[in-house]
Amino acid sequence: MVARAIARYVRMSPRKVRYVIDHLRGKSVLEAEKILLGVNKRAKYPVYKVLKSAVNNALQKNIPLEALYISKICADPGPIWHRWRAGTMGRAMPIRKRTAHITVELDVRYPETKDSVHESTDLTQGDEE
Repeated sequence: MVARAIARYVRMSPRKVRYVIDHLRGKSVLEAEKILLGVNKRAKYPVYKVLKSAVNNALQKNIPLEALYISKICADPGPIWHRWRAGTMGRAMPIRKRTAHITVELDVRYPETKDSVHESTDLTQGDEE
């Protein structure tokens, strides 16, 4: 883990947030931002905000943006706000307003290059004599 950001007490159900973050798990940061632009869910705004915070935390450590990927992203349940509304026959019906804690952890994955170590070391060069 190179950088982490947490948004606590987001006024949204964790289940609704998970619909958005399931598309981002394991993706690079640049690819995740493109995915979030195309998502048509209200949960994309707090997820985008937490992702940008984690990216800024990583950039303070002088890590290149192209090397960052999402190693862990989760939406855990927070406290539930209990409210009441009027029900039939004088009863009270509960309303449960859920909250979520969104966690994003970034790690470094350098892209593969064509000139790998295995291609550059040729073991047959010394056998010509």
